[in-house]
Amino acid sequence: MKKTFIALTLSALFIFSANAQKSLQAGSEKIKQSEASGTWLDTPAKVGKKAKNVIVIIGDGMGTAQVYASVVAQKGASNFLRFPFSGFSRTYSHNKYTTDSGAGGTAIVTGCKTDNRHIGVLADNTPVQSILSKAKSWGMSAGFVVTSSVLDATPASTYAHVPDRKMYDSISLHMSQCGFDVMIGGGLSNFRLENRKDQYNPLDTLVKRGYDVTYSLEDMKRSSSNKLVTFFCENYYGPVAPGRDPVLTEGTKKALDILSKNPKGFALMIEGSQIDWACHNNDAPYMEAELADFEKMLKIVLDFAERDGNTLVVVTADHETGGLVLLNGSIEKGKNECKYTTDGHSGVMVPVFAYGPGAETFSGIQNNIDLMPKMLKAMGKQ
Repeated sequence: MKKTFIALTLSALFIFSANAQKSLQAGSEKIKQSEASGTWLDTPAKVGKKAKNVIVIIGDGMGTAQVYASVVAQKGASNFLRFPFSGFSRTYSHNKYTTDSGAGGTAIVTGCKTDNRHIGVLADNTPVQSILSKAKSWGMSAGFVVTSSVLDATPASTYAHVPDRKMYDSISLHMSQCGFDVMIGGGLSNFRLENRKDQYNPLDTLVKRGYDVTYSLEDMKRSSSNKLVTFFCENYYGPVAPGRDPVLTEGTKKALDILSKNPKGFALMIEGSQIDWACHNNDAPYMEAELADFEKMLKIVLDFAERDGNTLVVVTADHETGGLVLLNGSIEKGKNECKYTTDGHSGVMVPVFAYGPGAETFSGIQNNIDLMPKMLKAMGKQ
């Protein structure tokens, strides 16, 4: 009787083990399939190789939960999964635990903390240079592409120096004189003479400085100029759904086409601006549509960097918005159950992703002001 019981027990264990092995193999295959669609890019072959080009990409309001929501929504085909190095950034400003986009953007592109609402200046209003402005001073090309107004806090932090982010007349003058090669976004209304209090005409300044100023996606694509400004709308775009697409992707392609012609290299800032707006509205479908648009842009940039071999790509956020929590969902169906805990910004760390020469230095927990010096170091600059 005892022998029979042992035999039956061993038989049951064998069947269970075989079934468990099959389940494990099936699960592994699913994981492999998922990973295959988001395979890490190879790290640069030469350790210590300098970056000729730098592309800094900012997902406004994009915290870790927003990134994972995109990874899930893309069903494992997310371009975030292609980055071989990642870390976190602490985002507090000079005077606040929770930063705004002015101080957050300024910290990323200048390497300096400042007060909330400040743009391109220290807390005492001393001007500081962005990595894009430095690139121009070194004979490189520079530019930006955004899905907001060209005068909004993040793009303005690359070229303007003002104590308040709402000083649009002054910011537009700074933009018209900054010398960047490509500037793409919205906000035409603030450049029109009839809407200004100072009676200056920055549009005339841009034309006199040799820019091809265009006002539509079609005109932008047709332009053959190496100095391009494109205004897609009077004030602000609508959401990517139902109709803004493909402004971000086409703007990115155009910027890369123009900037990459410079043999000395380039610096480019790209912002997915409306991830922030969606999270302020606590609107998950709006957020996921903006993240899907961001994913398409990431593919264009990473494919370029992989072909080029000399381009550092850094992706981060100025801050998190909405206090997003992912309570549940389905990875197979690409569904997220989202809950927002605020309609404002939060003070949590945000993710950092990097690819290309110097990318390994962006791992770990860092301060947002550490990012710009690391980019410079990757370029062999001080």
